[in-house]
Amino acid sequence: MAEVLERDVAGRRAVLGVLAGMPAEDGAGVKLSRVIGQPRLDMLDPFLMLDSFKSDRPGDYIAGFPPHPHRGFETVTYLLHGRMRHEDSVGNAGVIETGGIQWMTAGRGIEHSEMPEQRDGLLWGFQLWVNLPASDKMTAPRYQEFDAEAIPVERRADGTTVKVITGRTREGTEGPVRDVAVAPLYFDVTVPPGGRYVEDLPEGHNAFLYGIDGTLLVQGPDGGETAVAKERLAVLDRGPTLAASVGPEGARFLLVAGRPLGEPVARHGPFVMNTREELLQAFQDYQSGRFLG
Repeated sequence: MAEVLERDVAGRRAVLGVLAGMPAEDGAGVKLSRVIGQPRLDMLDPFLMLDSFKSDRPGDYIAGFPPHPHRGFETVTYLLHGRMRHEDSVGNAGVIETGGIQWMTAGRGIEHSEMPEQRDGLLWGFQLWVNLPASDKMTAPRYQEFDAEAIPVERRADGTTVKVITGRTREGTEGPVRDVAVAPLYFDVTVPPGGRYVEDLPEGHNAFLYGIDGTLLVQGPDGGETAVAKERLAVLDRGPTLAASVGPEGARFLLVAGRPLGEPVARHGPFVMNTREELLQAFQDYQSGRFLG
């Protein structure tokens, strides 16, 4: 235990800033909160966008996300509650259910739809956009999709649970999503009341926390503690260790990290490339039907 605490103090990550999402609409009018991809945080390389959606009002989500194209990046849909049907231009189809994850690599181009498969009740989840390096932007599209039962949950001695979607925890649990260019971590963490969470992170990775429930305390830029409440995103600085504590109500949060690409980004709507010329080509290819499949 002493060794853990020494490593924690020596290299723990601090919170650089905390922000709330902005109300937004996407698809055919789905109401959501845009957390990354807004004026206060345009991107956090390699993460281009993070949307949070949560509503038990069908009018907020029922119209869904009808067919739309993507090129040059990956979309990650994680459902905490509800059902979402997806179909695409190359014949893939399926349903993401409560606790499930879909990691779609759009690559050179795909057109897909994501439509709620429920007429009422709670729909709650996240969509994260992850950039691809220039060398992978024209790769073939692919999916990695796993239901809740296929995603390992690490149970620590103090009652903390870590649902591991991708990456590897300090205790050795590895998620089922593999072979992603930016070597990401994507953990759904629940810490019991009064608990403490320590995790190793690759030092060069950019990372953030997103509060789902409760409040966690993380070192701030001045050396004191910064509170990260639910529906708030905290950007972390770089270092080998994250250490967080929680109050008497406990906390649940996402921990996401990825290797920054450091490449130029040319983006507009559903396409993310490296140059304006590549972006224009993406629109031309889509309009002429050349990029699908």
